[in-house]
Amino acid sequence: MTTDPEEKRWQIILQQQMQSPPPFYYGVITTRIYCQPGCPSRLPRRENVRFFDTCFQAEAAGFRPCKRCQPDQSQPMDPHRQAILAACTLLDNSEEEPSLADLAKAANLSPTHFQRVFKQAVGLSPKQYYLARRDSHLKDRLRESARITDAIYDSGYRSNSPFYRQAASVLGMKPRQYQEGAQGLNIAFYTCLSSLGWLMVAATSIGICAIEFGDDPDSLEKRLSARFPEAVLTRDEPGLQAAVNKVLAFIEAPNTNLDLPLDIRGTAFQRKVWAALQEIPAGEKVSYAALARKVGKPGSARAVAQAAAANQVAMAIPCHRLVRSDGSPGGYRWGVARKQALLERENEHRIAKDESIRR
Repeated sequence: MTTDPEEKRWQIILQQQMQSPPPFYYGVITTRIYCQPGCPSRLPRRENVRFFDTCFQAEAAGFRPCKRCQPDQSQPMDPHRQAILAACTLLDNSEEEPSLADLAKAANLSPTHFQRVFKQAVGLSPKQYYLARRDSHLKDRLRESARITDAIYDSGYRSNSPFYRQAASVLGMKPRQYQEGAQGLNIAFYTCLSSLGWLMVAATSIGICAIEFGDDPDSLEKRLSARFPEAVLTRDEPGLQAAVNKVLAFIEAPNTNLDLPLDIRGTAFQRKVWAALQEIPAGEKVSYAALARKVGKPGSARAVAQAAAANQVAMAIPCHRLVRSDGSPGGYRWGVARKQALLERENEHRIAKDESIRR
């Protein structure tokens, strides 16, 4: 049984059984149509599928509902649905960021009300949505455009300098390397069994770029190759052994934070969330809502959850310490069972440490 959340969803799709209400929705990038599990249409290829929690997320990402399974009829109609979708379209296609006042006026709402309903529906503020889409457009343009400068301006940047200041954090490498699918980038990786399943640690010359769990080494290697299709991947690199040993030791005795040099990429908001996660001591838990307040974005618990889900270095950025407000674990990129195991082990070490201090 796979512990990868997306693979679990794919297995549900393969069962071709309709459920009410649908547990999720999936879009097919080749047709730009989204469906619900059990749709009688021909099954898509796995690599062309994208998953969404709600119809609104699928439509905001540019997918239209399937006429056969009619997934948009499975959720109550949001009175602001069309206004928010129109705002998403405007944000997607604008060369310059529209003002909040202009977006609210087009939706016939006050700026405060528009900001609130937009964030509730999409999980991000209009500004966060615009910046995330701009970086997404940039990555697409870099793949398509012959000139980096063209890609920068086509994606909505007003000049080169703002982009180059954050290029490494957004792309994780030089723009030319990203444009060429990380061509020439050397990535060493090592896979081994741990008490939580198969583990992969991968690194560039800068630092660790991936710490992942999986059900077998082949799927972990394929995942890494998909992220960096033109990189030079070196398996079982001896130079990684020290980092791997450190990760394995942390899994068994997570009594401190996992301190490793990292080479990670993400949006400004994602990096802010990841930095805040690294400040959570081992053995402690923080709710999504509390972390949203800590990063100065109260009410953005969903956006914090999405940033945590984008983390690709397990434990080094301890997103497993994020829980729901009621104390339940919530989701985890590498499976809730692994999250609970890490939390339980950290709690045991915290209790043992407290008892030792009292003695």
